[in-house]
This record gives sequence, C-alpha cells and structure tokens, in this order.
Amino acid sequence: MDALSDMLRVVGLTGGIFLDARFTAPWCVAGQVGPESCAPYMTPPDQIVCFHFVVEGKCFIETSEGVSEVEEGEAVLLPRNQLHRLGSDLKVKPISAADIMLPPEGVGVPRIVHGGGGEACTMVCGFLGGDAHLQPLLATLPPLLKLRVRDTPGGEWVAQSFRYGAQQLANGNPGAATVMSKMSELLFVEAVRRYLNTMPEAHTGFLAGLRDPAVGKALALMHTQIARAWTAEELADAVNLSRSAFADRFTTLMGQPPMRYLTGWRIQVAGHKLREGRQTIAQIAFDIGYESEAAFTRAFKREMGVPPATWRKDRLKSAASA
Repeated sequence: MDALSDMLRVVGLTGGIFLDARFTAPWCVAGQVGPESCAPYMTPPDQIVCFHFVVEGKCFIETSEGVSEVEEGEAVLLPRNQLHRLGSDLKVKPISAADIMLPPEGVGVPRIVHGGGGEACTMVCGFLGGDAHLQPLLATLPPLLKLRVRDTPGGEWVAQSFRYGAQQLANGNPGAATVMSKMSELLFVEAVRRYLNTMPEAHTGFLAGLRDPAVGKALALMHTQIARAWTAEELADAVNLSRSAFADRFTTLMGQPPMRYLTGWRIQVAGHKLREGRQTIAQIAFDIGYESEAAFTRAFKREMGVPPATWRKDRLKSAASA
C-alpha cells in the first residue's frame, strides 16, 4: 500500500452527501460546509473537505484564489473548506445556500431548488471529513482541485454512478447516500493522486515527500506505526537506503530531519487525543511512543510551550465557552 493510502486509512476519511441542488439561470449562492452537515455520517470532524459534482449543465466557482468553470461530469474539491460562491453568473448578488435549503423528503438529503428559470445546472454537494491527522496533507494542497471524472480510472462508471446516485437521492432512496459517500472518497483520492503527478519535480513539502518512493514509505511507516521506537537507522533500512542518504533526502523534501518530523507528528496526534478527552495523559504517552508520562510531558511542553494537562484544560475551557 502506498503512503497516501496508508495516511487516509489512518485518518479515518469519511465521505458524505449533504445536498442535492437544482439551479436554473441566473443564480448565485454562497456557502461553506458546517459541522452540522456532517452529523448524519460522523461526529463533527477536525478537518472538512467540501466538494461539488456537476451532474448536468455547468457553473462557475469563486474562491479567494479566483474563478473556475465547472462543466458537466466535473468535480471541484476545496481541501480547506473555505467560503466560496457558485453560480451561473457570479455578478448576481449571492444568496446564502443555507437560507434556501429545503429539508429532506423522507430519508433523503436536504435540497435546493432555486433560480430564474433559464439554463439548468444540477449538482451533488458533499464533504469528506477526517481527524487531525489529515491536516498535514490538506495544508499542502491548493485551495481548489478540479477533476474531470471521466478521465479517472473507471471514470465513466464513476460518472454514471454519481448520476444514478443523484437520481436516487432525489427519490429518497435510503441507500443512495451511503453509496455516494464511498464515491466521494474515491473522488478525493483520485484528485490528490492527479495533483501529485502534476507537481514540479523541484517541489518540496509533505506532498513531495509522499510522491518520493523512499520518503513516502518512511512517512507511511511513521504514520501507521507511531508508537514504535523508530530510529533514523531503522527507517533507512526499511526504505533500502543508507542512513546518510535517507536523512539527506528526507530533509531536502520535508524541510526537517526524520526524527524531528516524527516528534512533531506525535505531538499533533497527542493534541487530537487530548482534545477528545477520553484517555489519560499516561495512556496517550504510551499510544504515541513515549516510555513514560514524564518523557511525553517534557516533549509536549518543548513543542507547545505548556504541559499537556494545561493544554487540555485550556482547550476544553475554550470549547465549553464557544
């Protein structure tokens, strides 16, 4: 299994459909996926990716990075779930999507039927959610990914499945949302893979590390076996490189040595577990590879500025007052 697949397995990526939308020109809406849209599928995720798949017609999407046209059979994904506008004409004053959303009919999903009666555009809107482990990947993706579904492996089948699923959603078929959640996950993985393949060779950072066979395998090992007492020598052996060659390649692509990256990754995972509040600090320390609570506390304070108990208390207090 490659590093990308390993990472997505670790983060528990879950897809869901939150809206069946039918527009007629002229129209323009503004929106962003809220945690409440994820409720039928999962507890509110730490990270949300929004996507729209155009079943029929075409539209434009505007983000902070600019405007892109989306045609029938294409999907757009917003890895950081930023506020965006969709419309047949983006000069039209946007309406909040939440204000025109209709409740589901029976066991279906919420709907939007909106517009001026002109050219039709039908789309399925969804999300992908994951825990804090997903953040390193999302942070290095562009604000918007566009994918022509037909061009993907099995793309014609995927496109037909989305169309069929959209029809079943409209008819209130209780199994359609589950099927389309899996299709959502396929869309995301394929969109990321295609982006990886188009990145310049000189690109550095997390995605460049994932693309590199040796560094990608090392990342997969660190992410899936976080509690193991890894050394740079063991990781180098696992990817069939000398210690110095591995350390140089990892540092060049990732911007930091492998052991420094592993420490940062462990602290990220620890922060997620601390926010969840279900484990003791000693249990968290053991789960992420520290031999004692004291060693973990020292490492956490060094990275975050405060001990884990204080950090947890502050986060829980902030959540309660929000």
